[in-house]
Amino acid sequence: MLRVRCLRGGSRGAEAAHLIGAMLGRSVTGWVHRAFQSTSSAAAVQSQSAVEEEHVTGLVQQDCPVSCFNEWDPLEEVIVGRAENANVPPFTVEVKANTYEKNWPFFQKYGGQPFPADHLKKAVAEIEEMCNILRHEGVNVRRPEPIDWSLNYTTPDFSSSGLYAAMPRDILLVVGNEIIEAPMAWRSRFFEYRAYRPLMKEYFNKGAKWTTAPKPTMADELYDQDYPMRTVEDRHKLAAQGKFVTTEHEPCFDAADFIRAGRDIFVQRSQVTNYMGIEWMRRHLGSDYKIHIISFKDPNPMHIDATFNIIGPGLVLSNPDRPCHQIEMFKKAGWTVVKPPTPLMPDDHPLWMSSKWLSMNVLMLDEKRVMVEDNETTIQKMFEKLGIKTIKVSIRHANSLGGGFHCWTTDVRRRGTLQSYFH
Repeated sequence: MLRVRCLRGGSRGAEAAHLIGAMLGRSVTGWVHRAFQSTSSAAAVQSQSAVEEEHVTGLVQQDCPVSCFNEWDPLEEVIVGRAENANVPPFTVEVKANTYEKNWPFFQKYGGQPFPADHLKKAVAEIEEMCNILRHEGVNVRRPEPIDWSLNYTTPDFSSSGLYAAMPRDILLVVGNEIIEAPMAWRSRFFEYRAYRPLMKEYFNKGAKWTTAPKPTMADELYDQDYPMRTVEDRHKLAAQGKFVTTEHEPCFDAADFIRAGRDIFVQRSQVTNYMGIEWMRRHLGSDYKIHIISFKDPNPMHIDATFNIIGPGLVLSNPDRPCHQIEMFKKAGWTVVKPPTPLMPDDHPLWMSSKWLSMNVLMLDEKRVMVEDNETTIQKMFEKLGIKTIKVSIRHANSLGGGFHCWTTDVRRRGTLQSYFH
C-alpha cells in the first residue's frame, strides 16, 4: 500500500505534489493495466471453463438411467447377454476347478474353439425370444456388442482366448446409481468388459457412477496350481476347509457372487471370489451398505444365485442340495426361506459350466412377476402358491452356456428406493 502525505505551501510543495501525482499515475496506470489483463485472462478462462462445464454437464440428465437397490423392485431396464461367437475357454486350472469331471473331456477337446454351432444357433434364438418377451412385459432391453472371442491374446502374465459376453450378471453389479465392473477370475474373461464398454460410457454420460474394480494381473500366483480336486468328496472337503482354486494374491470377484437386499448385500467366498475382493467391495461401498459373508455346503461354489436367490423383501429361495450354514440368522430376521423343488432338466442335456439348479436362477420383474423356464413346471407351481405370476420362456440351450435368467441379465434400473430389509 502506498501512503501519500499531503504537502502544504509554496511552489516546492506544488512541485512535490505534482511529482508524486505523476508517480502515482504511472503506478496506478500500470496496476490497472495489469489488473485489466489479469481480469481479462481470468474472464477468458472462466468463460472457457463455463463452456467446458456446460459441455460436461450437458451430458448429464436429471434422472439417472441407472438405479437398483435389490432383486425385486419393478424392472424398467435390463442388459441381456449375447451367445453370438461364444468360445469354449481353454482348460486352465481355474476352469477345471469350476466344472464337473464329466465335462473335462469336452474342454480338453474344444478349449479355444467355438461352442458347437447348432447348439449356439438355438441358444441365440432363445435369448432373442427372451428379449422380445421382456419388451412385451414393459422392460427396456439393452445388449452388449458382438465380439470375436476366438482371438488369442497375451499379457505379461498369461496367454488365452476369450469366452463370451453371455452373462452380464458375472461382470456388472449395479448398486444404487453405480455400475461396478468386476475383476473376474477366469483368464478367458480378461477382456470381456470390451463388449459392455459402449453401454458403460452411455450410462456414465447420462449421470451414472461407473467404477472399474482393480484389474487383476491373473498371474500364476492368483491360482493354486496344485488344487487337489478329483472327486465330489474332495471338493466338499476342500470347500469345508476354506480352500479354493483362487488365492489371496490380489482382489478378484465375479459380480454374480453378490446378491442385493437394499442396505444388506450377501456374498460368498467362492472359486472366483476371494476375501480380498470382498473386502475391496466392503470398503468401496462404505457405511451405507453392509456386506454379509455367507457360505453353503457346496462342493463347487461359483455364483450365489443358483444357491441362494432373494426374490422379495424377506423372501429367499434356498437350494436344498446346498444348505446355507447361516440360514438361522435369516429365520431370526423374520425371512421366509423357500426350498425350490428338484429341477426337471433331463440328465442327457449338456450343461458344460453349471448344474440343473439353474431352475431357481430366475429373474424377478417385480414382486408379483417372475421369468422362469417354460419346462420347469414344478417350480412354476411353487411360485403360483406364493402368489407370483410366472412369465414362461424356454432357454434350455442357453442354459448349457452356464446360466439361467438371472445370469443372462443385469438389471440396470428398478423403480424403488434404498431400504433395509434385514434386521
